[in-house]
Amino acid sequence: MGSAGGQARIPTADLIGGHTRAEIFASVLTGGPVSRTGLARRLGLAHSSVTRMLPPLLEGGYLRESESVSLGRGRPQRMLRVNPDKHTVVGVKIGPDRVAGVVTDMAAKVLARAEQPLEDCSPGPALSAAAALTGRLLDAAPDGAADRVLGLGVGVSGHVEPTVGTCRYSAMLGWRSVDVAGPLKAATGMPVVVNNDVNTLVVAERWFGQGRDVDDFAVVTVGPGIGCGLLLSGSLYTGATGMAGELGHLPIDPRGSLCGCGRRGCLEALASDGAVLDRIRIAGPFDCATITEAAALARDGSGAAGEAARAAFADAGTALGRGLAGLCNLLALQKIIIAGEGAAAYDLFGPAMTATLEEHAFSDAARDCLVRVHPVHDDMWARGAACLVVREAVRAPIS
Repeated sequence: MGSAGGQARIPTADLIGGHTRAEIFASVLTGGPVSRTGLARRLGLAHSSVTRMLPPLLEGGYLRESESVSLGRGRPQRMLRVNPDKHTVVGVKIGPDRVAGVVTDMAAKVLARAEQPLEDCSPGPALSAAAALTGRLLDAAPDGAADRVLGLGVGVSGHVEPTVGTCRYSAMLGWRSVDVAGPLKAATGMPVVVNNDVNTLVVAERWFGQGRDVDDFAVVTVGPGIGCGLLLSGSLYTGATGMAGELGHLPIDPRGSLCGCGRRGCLEALASDGAVLDRIRIAGPFDCATITEAAALARDGSGAAGEAARAAFADAGTALGRGLAGLCNLLALQKIIIAGEGAAAYDLFGPAMTATLEEHAFSDAARDCLVRVHPVHDDMWARGAACLVVREAVRAPIS
């Protein structure tokens, strides 16, 4: 893995082959052990293409190939599987209130996990906490894990430019033009890969979640913010500068509430946890301190308070449905995965979201797009960040 400014880089001339190697590795990870013939069939590639792409993965020790085994009729075939012990990887998610992380093997199996509360999420304290957590994680991992570490993957909310490892802007963290990769590389001595935190979930869903069976899907996270990551034509899509997928800042209502980004009427200002809590407070003297309390009130509350809570979740679902209709109309997605902490309240906002999506989707866009719900915990975010490192490593040419 090459690096520049602390951020792992891939030579441009190798991108086509690199993408293919990443898909081969992911397919063996999720469906292995698998023969070369089965792998080619699964990926829709010629057998010769798979054979041409395999040597760097086998010579680099990322994949192993068994001796020939009989699979019934036909010639015996050799089976490919991921070599989990080649390296360990650290993945970290930096949030506004805590840093969470994992150490995984090359098969994305979690070997150690830890988290650390953040009293101050400004760049200096947050990055120092991430570096300290990385050390704690490697200390807690099995013997030898620190000697085999491949790199550190980091997920951060907002506009992240992966090629240089910089967070250009995060409304949730209050960051502007923050070099994430450089300080963490200096503190840990590791290559560092940085991306938007929802993009880490896209990679995780593609490799071992609900995105394994489709090539065009979005992960939409619901919670303190509204996030979105995209997989298009089988590849993570981040746009020219890493900002693609900022669904939360799609302007929905010009007269709506003020968003944390400073603009009015963004989807995030209408459908996030904070928006739901604000609506409940405005409806009357009903005070819910957390979204968990609001959900309990909506499910079990009676009278005006219960009605206000149910209406607040329904309004959030309506706004979210409009945003999803925009996604479907623009991208003709096969699947949308609703994730994040707020997905646990899907029973409260889901019906209004679905109805609005169907109302505003063009032609059969809503019918052609499956909507699935996958509440995720910190492990999933951090595991996805670790997968970013593996993804960059298997795409890189073996020197």
